[in-house]
Amino acid sequence: MGSVARLAALLAVLALRAADPAGAVAGGDTFSALTSVARALAPERRLLALLRRYLRGEEARLRDLTRFYDKVLSLHEDSASPVSNPLLAFTLIKRLQSDWRNVVHSLEASENIRALKDGYEKVEQDLPAFEDLEGAARALMRLQDVYMLNVKGLARGVFQRVTGSAVTDLYSPRRLVSLTADDCFQVGKVAYDMGDYYHAIPWLEEAVGLFRGSHGQWNTEDEASLEDALDHLAFAYFQAGNVSCALSLSREFLLYSPDNKRMARNVLKYEKLLAESPSWAAAEPVIQRPNVPHLQTRATYEELCQTLGSQPTHYQIPSLYCSYETSASPYLLLQPVRKEVIHLEPYVVLYHDFVSDLEAQKIRGFAEPWLQRSVVASGEKQLAVEYRISKSAWLKDTVDPMLVTLDHRIAALTGLNIQPPYAEYLQVVNYGIGGHYEPHFDHATSPSSPLYRMKSGNRVATFMIYLSSVEAGGATAFIYANFSVPVVKNAALFWWNLHRSGEGDGDTLHAGCPVLVGDKWVANKWIHEYGQEFRRPCSSSPED
Repeated sequence: MGSVARLAALLAVLALRAADPAGAVAGGDTFSALTSVARALAPERRLLALLRRYLRGEEARLRDLTRFYDKVLSLHEDSASPVSNPLLAFTLIKRLQSDWRNVVHSLEASENIRALKDGYEKVEQDLPAFEDLEGAARALMRLQDVYMLNVKGLARGVFQRVTGSAVTDLYSPRRLVSLTADDCFQVGKVAYDMGDYYHAIPWLEEAVGLFRGSHGQWNTEDEASLEDALDHLAFAYFQAGNVSCALSLSREFLLYSPDNKRMARNVLKYEKLLAESPSWAAAEPVIQRPNVPHLQTRATYEELCQTLGSQPTHYQIPSLYCSYETSASPYLLLQPVRKEVIHLEPYVVLYHDFVSDLEAQKIRGFAEPWLQRSVVASGEKQLAVEYRISKSAWLKDTVDPMLVTLDHRIAALTGLNIQPPYAEYLQVVNYGIGGHYEPHFDHATSPSSPLYRMKSGNRVATFMIYLSSVEAGGATAFIYANFSVPVVKNAALFWWNLHRSGEGDGDTLHAGCPVLVGDKWVANKWIHEYGQEFRRPCSSSPED
């Protein structure tokens, strides 16, 4: 690309938004896109370099201290009286008067640690915020729920679904990444602080077990200890109604910290409760999973996600078929697209190899500097919410000629008018840790929706391009239609959101399942009603 073309592309990108680019990541939004998480590797590399310099300085200092120690020790090990020789007597007095003081108050140690702290303070502004830690912890809980993952397995680095006595491996990583006791404690504490004891208890249990296994060994990087884990777990059990466990854990806590008056009072309280109600000791309370009021289809949604893709096979339903699609378009006659009909009602098709690896890479590259936390329409406002974890950017076709070519290809396949304002700009989305989008409609279901600001009607169709593959999870689940489509790299999924009457198709309720492992990118082209009058004629029949 020449300098003029590069300048034109830059001006086109700048025209996308008047706001600051998302390259300056807002604090607390790192976890919501995997590309932002990947950027966090850079400041950690800088911290590693700082720590390496610190270690080298400390190693030199310790070598010098070892030399001094060995010198003095050899004098004490000499059988001859070290004070009979006036030279030795002098050096003894000098050591005790000045040498030891210089060793103990050496500036070298403070200079080394000061350099490390100064370097950290320079990097600190680029580090994830506490909200990112909370978001990442909630992501692990989400994956735990949706894919029925075993917490003990996750702590060992394996992804296993446990149903009764059956254990299913959902994903086998090439390298096991196990969690420490402190890691598990932090996840459990996030749930604990939210009053979510359903999730807090298994993670805190794992933390307690790992802390016990380390026999009280403390690591420099740890924030918590066995006592912290016992303290939180005991109260979590109490809140969940299991007083016996709360009492047992509190007594164990007092073994390590016998002077803790608060815990001693808790022990007396739990003993009194059990004495007054002995039935509590025998009963095993059932901890209910927290309810999600806005998600009425949770069971179906999670079941479809767990299949990791469950579209019907063609031999089971003869009306489903594969073909080379030309759409009677001259554009596609020489290069037809492989079409797979996934479902008939709602009509959902998958176009394989719709984009090339190079095109997908370029689209991701164009969008990455402009990614911002994805929002959803809430009345007339747009809000960032917990049930949609991703970042997105909007790309005009003026960014690069390749996007114009992409629009021509979409128009040729769908037969629809996708020129603004009859279609929205390309929305590129990168999902975060456990990134998902719970069941929703693409079309507006309220007259006050911001979608109508375009003055081009509702979203009649969705064209979604998979710009990457994932190792596991991330399927697109159609809830009421009861099927899911796995992520197929470079393919595009198309469906109608509205009936020909203009009414919304309730069967298009769909979700982006949480990404279990991988970096999921998609690009959405939403096409509106206006401009399609002669391309998809209306009908008064509700069945059309």
